Amino acid sequence: MNIYPKKVLSIQEQLQAYKNAGMIIDSDDEVLDLLNIISYYRLRGYSFPFYDKNNKKYKDNTKFSNILNIYYFDREFSELIFSILSKIEVALRVRFLDSLLRIYNDPLILYNPCICSDKQNYWKNLSIISSEIVRSNDVFIKHHLDNHDGQIPIWAIVEILSFGILSKLIKNMKTGKGNAFSLLVENYKFKNRNNKDCKPSMSMFSSWIHSCCILRNIVAHNSRIYNRLFSTKPEIIDIDKIPNVKFYGVYFVILAMKYLRPNDETWNLFFKNLKKLIEKYSPYIDLKRISFPTDWEKHLDIRL
Repeated sequence: MNIYPKKVLSIQEQLQAYKNAGMIIDSDDEVLDLLNIISYYRLRGYSFPFYDKNNKKYKDNTKFSNILNIYYFDREFSELIFSILSKIEVALRVRFLDSLLRIYNDPLILYNPCICSDKQNYWKNLSIISSEIVRSNDVFIKHHLDNHDGQIPIWAIVEILSFGILSKLIKNMKTGKGNAFSLLVENYKFKNRNNKDCKPSMSMFSSWIHSCCILRNIVAHNSRIYNRLFSTKPEIIDIDKIPNVKFYGVYFVILAMKYLRPNDETWNLFFKNLKKLIEKYSPYIDLKRISFPTDWEKHLDIRL
């Protein structure tokens, strides 16, 4: 077995590693206390922009306190994002359910492949749904298993689905006039360049949901979003497009969140709190690290 070349560092050695690399430390005791509750390796992700790999030194005047404030911004940013993503997900469940019931008027419609465009994917998704039903401890699931011969209506199933499987079910919905998808996206119209109402296509809509699903998993697991490259890119409407994008950060997913907002009131509160958060940490953060353009407020403020 190959021997890993790097040494395991104690917390005291981690502090010394910062100093050896030129990090400015105001208080050894404070940093030691913080490294006991925030991993040295977690903080590395926030310090990369300040580190010169060639000489293995931090850039001049790099302070530990600045790195820490970027970390605090990222935590508060994640909490703010998670809060509105939860509301987006709950509203999406309701609207998915309503669209199917309005077209088919069948409580057991999820057991019918007629609702899906790809039948093979339908059965793959149904197997996942079945597993989630078996694992569920929810009272309403047990009620239907015990009292309705194991038949579980769509309104009960939708409540136990993960965001990921909900995303897959929506992506596999039949499209076209008279189908449930057309009703679903009535809730998510947007203005085009000519100021006319448009409904998103399946490709566009599913890209919004998928990117939000990925982001939700990231923030739910306390992973870093500051200075993070997102490989999953939502389709952006024309009025929000940025030419020659080189770094796809969280900003583009936030645009997708705007398109999927449950209502204007929820989004306006999010936008207000986001502005406050950015103002609070403006001395420490670089908005380019989250791909925010200079005119980001114009794109995220739906009142304009």
